[in-house]
Amino acid sequence: MQPDVVLGAGEAMRRREFIILLGGAAATWSLTALAQPVIPVVGFLNSGSPAQFAGHTQAFRRGLSETGYVEDKDVAIEYRWADGDYEKLPKLAVDLVGRRVSAIFAGGPPAVLAAKAATITIPIVFTSGGDPVKPGFVSSLNQPGGNVTGVSFLGDELDAKRLELLRELVPAVTSVGLLINPTRSGFQSEIRDAQRAAQALGVKLIVLNASTEPEIDTAFTEFSRQRIDFSRQRCQLVDTPR
Repeated sequence: MQPDVVLGAGEAMRRREFIILLGGAAATWSLTALAQPVIPVVGFLNSGSPAQFAGHTQAFRRGLSETGYVEDKDVAIEYRWADGDYEKLPKLAVDLVGRRVSAIFAGGPPAVLAAKAATITIPIVFTSGGDPVKPGFVSSLNQPGGNVTGVSFLGDELDAKRLELLRELVPAVTSVGLLINPTRSGFQSEIRDAQRAAQALGVKLIVLNASTEPEIDTAFTEFSRQRIDFSRQRCQLVDTPR
């Protein structure tokens, strides 16, 4: 069988040179790509929205820069926001794990639980206002274990003291309204602690649940109807690093 085209010696040479040139260029591109520094990627998981947590996000960036990590220069950050819908958090956490982030910052208990369920190897750093041991974030305070560590402000453990201070400020108070988010981890133990403190002070505690803005409005209407002396809002549409 005769070939359709017969290359002359010059054409064959030019073809060979072109292939060699192309191979050299490909090798150069590969070396250049390998030479590019690969910066670590941090996952940022939060149950709120960027607008709600703008100040906290700025503080997060500032904290990184103070330790030598400038966003988009020394570290990349993948932000994931649930916009108040806690049911989105597991999927967002799995997405961050799939992107092979170096670490995950979880803001608030629901985000911590979602991140913890998504990975047992990627380091998770959290902020929480309650005891991190009760919901199972860590095994203990002095030996957290696992891949989770963080900062807890133990704000929930101050409920009894808050009620005591309220009683001192308003000695005639006889009833207190407690508005709480039932989707927040640890809310049941928080209610029990508040009830024990109220009983010790001889104060009636009225507990109402709310996890959305309409439910908050309904709850305060109910507080007004029951003519309670003071309503203490503890409902969190999003978890805060308190």
